Amino acid sequence: MATVQVSEAEKVYILHGVRDDLRVDGRGCEDYRHMEIETDMVSNTDGSAKVTLGHTDVLVGVKAEMGKPRPMVPDEGYLEFFVDCSANATPEFEGRGGDELGMELSNTLYKVFNNRYSVDLKSLCISRGEHCWVLYVDVLLLQCDGNLFDAISVAIKAALFNTKIPKVHISEDEEGGKEIELSDDPYDCMRLNVENVPCIVTLCKVGHRHVVDATLQEKACSVASLIISVTHKGTVTCVRKVGGGSLDPESIFEMTEVKSGACALFHTICPHPGKLISIECSVVSNFNLIRTSKLVTQLHLLCRGNSLSV
Repeated sequence: MATVQVSEAEKVYILHGVRDDLRVDGRGCEDYRHMEIETDMVSNTDGSAKVTLGHTDVLVGVKAEMGKPRPMVPDEGYLEFFVDCSANATPEFEGRGGDELGMELSNTLYKVFNNRYSVDLKSLCISRGEHCWVLYVDVLLLQCDGNLFDAISVAIKAALFNTKIPKVHISEDEEGGKEIELSDDPYDCMRLNVENVPCIVTLCKVGHRHVVDATLQEKACSVASLIISVTHKGTVTCVRKVGGGSLDPESIFEMTEVKSGACALFHTICPHPGKLISIECSVVSNFNLIRTSKLVTQLHLLCRGNSLSV
């Protein structure tokens, strides 16, 4: 993970600010930085999206290719993840410096997204036991300023929403063999249902409080982090603790309460294809049940091309 050097005086300043709910950049402990989402960024992919969260830039491309189903699940397709940490993001990624982080991110993304509860993998099956769609999800870290998991998860959901998979027509030849024909009509395609695709919320323990969307400086002052992936209905699909410090049960309970509001916000800003979304994400802790229900409703309106202001 990209790191920065923070002096003892800076640590004290950050810790005291978090204690008083006033971070260095003026945000509260449960406020996100400015976020932008743009889709259709890469022409030679079946779906793509770019997310800018503060100074963290993530580009995701999805490529659909035909493959063979796995023996244990012959009626499902699957996803493959690859994370490339660009050396332009931070000098630490030069050479093989980003390989370890890329592998850590890939393994976490595989656990979060590549399951039948997040993506309808059965819809990726072409011919049971013979052919299926394999979605290769390539993540490129363009700039790193903390909170990679959250930015990547939003970018992946937006890219999957933007993905167009060609329709497949199966026929039999004279010898009884199967012939597969792909439609070359760009409008004759299949869209993925991303309704249950989760978003990730990372909460960092700084002092006696926790913050969302931590910068690299705040991350350097954090003893431990909790990564939680949540669907739009509030279902937790994955929980992972990162860092050498410990988290007491009371802190974990407080963190899990905050994640609901943050994920409601993330799922709401799922963009319409080709649309640029610019949003100020703030005051996550103030989302209540009524507010969350309203945001879920706005998600469906936005996906039909309507505007959204949060």
